[in-house]
Amino acid sequence: MKIVLATHNRHKVEEIRDILADLNIELLSLDAFPDVGELIEDGETLEENARKKASAVFNATRFLSLADDTGLEVEALGGRPGVYSARYSGEHATYRQNNEKLVGELKGVPPDRRRAKFRCVISIVGDGVDEIAVGEVPGKIIESPRGTNGFGYDPVFVPDGYTETYAEMESALKNSLSHRGLALEQAKKILERLAGRKKAG
Repeated sequence: MKIVLATHNRHKVEEIRDILADLNIELLSLDAFPDVGELIEDGETLEENARKKASAVFNATRFLSLADDTGLEVEALGGRPGVYSARYSGEHATYRQNNEKLVGELKGVPPDRRRAKFRCVISIVGDGVDEIAVGEVPGKIIESPRGTNGFGYDPVFVPDGYTETYAEMESALKNSLSHRGLALEQAKKILERLAGRKKAG
């Protein structure tokens, strides 16, 4: 079974490949489909964006498509950056710029008010297929970045029950407890069901 991941982000592709490694599927990124063009993320929710991207890729490639949209929701900021997480400090913002903006906005906010949660929504779209999987991890935002693994807001997010940021963790540990990892575990069950259906058909 071939699945197209609706992303060019190599960090994301590697993470998804690691988590889905035991499935008998071939994962392709958008790098294999240069004609697909830019995917528009103008939905008001993570669910809308994920479904929109997966649908666009399926319509362009006719292969089963998997898209995710991930957001960091910070309580003290009224749920921001949320759906704007990837472009929080501008349309072509770097991970570092987004982290600097977030930490700056939380300057002086006490530890008990630095609660946040990562949410990942995965959409799987294909011929007669429209499925959603969701993963959520609560935690807190620290005062300055720590660690060099991972990407995005990983250096400033400490999940509940741990003292390390995502960026300080070994990849295997992070993948086992991360929001994307949890969503992908749900997605894996959906893909196993679809593969079984395909064999039966």
